[in-house]
Order: sequence, then structure tokens, then C-alpha cells
Amino acid sequence: MSKKYTIQASPFVVPTNDGKLIEEHFGNASVGNSKISIAHMIAPPGWKEPYQTPNFDEYTYIIKGKKQFIIEDEIVVLEANQCIKINKNTRVQYSNPFTEPCEYLAICLPAFSINEVNREDE
Repeated sequence: MSKKYTIQASPFVVPTNDGKLIEEHFGNASVGNSKISIAHMIAPPGWKEPYQTPNFDEYTYIIKGKKQFIIEDEIVVLEANQCIKINKNTRVQYSNPFTEPCEYLAICLPAFSINEVNREDE
């Protein structure tokens, strides 16, 4: 009889050059699942990404620290135990302009794909 669950103990660590830790537990890179991405992330102080308009819904749950979102020109700051859903096709910039690292979970529906992010040049 096959098991009806999967334990993910070896997430795919996405290579980055900006000091951000991205551990994808379920998704395209880790298990070839294009329906959902679940990733644990740690953004270092001073980190930011360029503006982007993803073609997927993204949920973010803050575990520790704070994270800043600029959503369609509105600044939103989340702290530990807060979460947000950003609808697909929404222009957003993610950053941690604070002095402490920010640890969070990101869930993307459908799964995160670099081809579906539409990042702007800085």
C-alpha cells in the first residue's frame, strides 16, 4: 500500500546572489509540482527585489521580523504572525529595509516560476 502523504525533509535551496535564503519544500524546482509552491525564506536586512507583476497569487506569512511590500504604489508592512494575499497580475515590490532579518513562508498558486514573474529592470 502506498503512503497517502509526503514528508519533505530536503527542500530545494534556490541559488541567490543577494543573501536571501529560499528553501522550496513543494513546487516546480523541488518536486516538479506546477500547482503550488511552498517556500521558507529569510530576507536579510537591506534586501529588496525589483518591481514585478507575478502571474500567480502569492500568500506570505511572517514568522519573525518585518517585511515591506509596495503594492500598486501603497506601502504595506507586515510583522510576525501577520499574513497577506497578493492577487496575481498585481505590481509589487518586496523588501526588508529593516535592521533585522525577516523569516517568512511564501505560498504561490499556481507554483512560482521565474517565467511567470515579469520582473522590471531597475
